[in-house]
Amino acid sequence: MTGFKQHGGCPGAAPVLSDSECSGLLSRVGSSVGPERGRARPPGTMAGSDTAPFLSQADDPDDGPVPGTPGFPGSTGNPKSDEPEVLDREGLQRITGLSPGHSALIVGVLCYINLLNYMDRFTVAGVLPDIEQFFDIGDSSSGLIQTVFISSYMVLAPVFGYLGDRYNRKYLMCGGIAFWSLVTLGSSFIPRERFWLLLLTRGLVGVGEASYSTIAPTLIADLFVADQRSRMLSVFYFAIPVGSGLGYIAGSKVKDVAGDWHWALRVTPGLGVVAVLLLFLVVREPPRGAVERHSDSPPLNPTSWWADLRALARNPSFILSSLGFTAVAFVTGSLALWAPAFLLRSRVVLEETPPCLPGDSCSSSDSLIFGFITCLTGVLGVGLGVEISRRLRRSNPRADPLVCAAGLLGSAPFLFLSLACARGSIVATYIFIFIGETLLSMNWAIVADILLYVVIPTRRSTAEAFQIVLSHLLGDAGSPYLIGLISDRLRRSWPPSFLSEFRALQFSLMLCAFVGALGGAAFLGTAIFIEGDRRRAQLHVQGLLREAGSTDDRIVVPQRGRSTRVPVASVLI
Repeated sequence: MTGFKQHGGCPGAAPVLSDSECSGLLSRVGSSVGPERGRARPPGTMAGSDTAPFLSQADDPDDGPVPGTPGFPGSTGNPKSDEPEVLDREGLQRITGLSPGHSALIVGVLCYINLLNYMDRFTVAGVLPDIEQFFDIGDSSSGLIQTVFISSYMVLAPVFGYLGDRYNRKYLMCGGIAFWSLVTLGSSFIPRERFWLLLLTRGLVGVGEASYSTIAPTLIADLFVADQRSRMLSVFYFAIPVGSGLGYIAGSKVKDVAGDWHWALRVTPGLGVVAVLLLFLVVREPPRGAVERHSDSPPLNPTSWWADLRALARNPSFILSSLGFTAVAFVTGSLALWAPAFLLRSRVVLEETPPCLPGDSCSSSDSLIFGFITCLTGVLGVGLGVEISRRLRRSNPRADPLVCAAGLLGSAPFLFLSLACARGSIVATYIFIFIGETLLSMNWAIVADILLYVVIPTRRSTAEAFQIVLSHLLGDAGSPYLIGLISDRLRRSWPPSFLSEFRALQFSLMLCAFVGALGGAAFLGTAIFIEGDRRRAQLHVQGLLREAGSTDDRIVVPQRGRSTRVPVASVLI
């Protein structure tokens, strides 16, 4: 037999077999599982005589598991499908202990909290001109408000990811959201000479978001499977653009009604108390990964944190999709903070609105309009992306990353045009923003679904945390500050004027179109590896592929209906 090699074949096990050895091995053991188990074989038929291998070249769409293998693609007679066996409602209820109505109600509560999180995040952007006037700060300091929050969120995400894979997720979310509500309320009472204290409180707000964003999607994954999961994730991620838009709307309208921007920060803490009560009373903890395991598969046990990180680093679909999502975070983070201010400066240059002078409240409808556009484009984009992906998946198993790539690559030119047209027509700017944000929103739910089906259940919170760290570290943690810094540098090189302020922010925001194109390329790379990584995750959950340590040369093979650990050599002899 050929020697072992460290790459290719069955990644994740050590030692690793070559592609041909892996295919041959799995074809030999494949006939001992499935509905045929227990029946007499026809005369002359041996256990290893299956013509279709269990798993061959990882990314060949024409290869797949043997039809009839429980819990694998093709169990209903379609060997080319990459969809796992779908449980009906009764099956899900039996495994999770929750009725379909209760599971849907849990998703509703999680969706409400997700909406609330993003609403609070972008309330600050809705009153940003007033904050600049109150604290007498420039663009770079304004961008620092969002950067500090995202940095805190990014640092704390791995902590809650580790805890979420090992402890009760419901109580972790309750504690984090309660703390977030108190800190947000306290940030509304900071005097004008204590800008540093505003930065500190916005950083502490990241505790609540980190405790929730890393954990909530994994709860949905443990309640639903296949298309049901995709639909529920789309509902959950509707809350991101809708909550963002409501943040702009609430910030601008509450400020107008109260006559003071501080009251805009006092809306979400009260709603946060309601969220904690709903979490405590409605949400129940489902068993991790149970809906994806076959009844006779061994239970999944958590591995060490370092083992989790090593496995994720060897998962190219996860890494590349996270890089693509990083580009999304960069663009959305920049637009979220700076778009209302940019639109206000555009109107000032077009002489449609008076400039925002020191000591005066900034009067502009752009935060309100941009909020409505964000809500509408988010609903359209998320729904459109999920539906297109669901339809294309029937004929193309790489549909998910390809739809994400198309959304990002398509949004880049429209975002560029929205900036280029701002000095000539504010209406054209809004039209191009609408199209660009719709295309950009197509990937929210799909990226989450990709993570959930290429990562095994006991690593999903850690994977969510890792994706959050990567996307924010290289994305929206620094993009608002970077855009503001470039704007300030450009403005210093030109004579002071309202036109100079507008042009400086316009040129700095054009960076978003370039980053969006890079993200589209990352999703195209994801499409190369997505089939193999998804199949390996399914094999692992079913107990047919085991990650061995450096001192363990054993693999798991089915024997008489049970998963049995045997040395590699004994199988290959």
